[in-house]
Amino acid sequence: MNATTPRLASAAVHTFTQRLSSTRRGARLARLLAVEQLRAWPVSPGVADRAEQITAELAANAALHGCVQGRDFRLRLTVDTTTDTVRIAVTDARGEQLPALSVDFETPPDSESGRGLILVTALADRWGTESHPPGGKTVWAEVSPASGQAGRVDHQPG
Repeated sequence: MNATTPRLASAAVHTFTQRLSSTRRGARLARLLAVEQLRAWPVSPGVADRAEQITAELAANAALHGCVQGRDFRLRLTVDTTTDTVRIAVTDARGEQLPALSVDFETPPDSESGRGLILVTALADRWGTESHPPGGKTVWAEVSPASGQAGRVDHQPG
């Protein structure tokens, strides 16, 4: 009797990483690059749209709040095609300035800023922060098509 060993399908994971200037222009370019990369990968339109908006918010925060003169921020996109899950990670140089992980934000209605993490919380299935030694941090978010965990916040101290 001949037995064949079943083949296990390996997870198809694609990664895109880019360093960008910690400026408004760098944040805008991060969003544009994310749009193009997500279109090139087999990602559902709903997941891609949410990931695009999250990328825009995290990159804008890195340029505004995580900026250290002469230091860039890094955008890293990862997609697991077996689950259609996209992970957006933005690393900046300001490790001492962590974002508020609470979803109870008090932003004045006439304020021009302060809503970015509210949007991230609403669009992401989960998000959080990680220390990035020697002095930076990574803010990440995950988006998948079928998750009932929208807005869950995780913090992993480093």
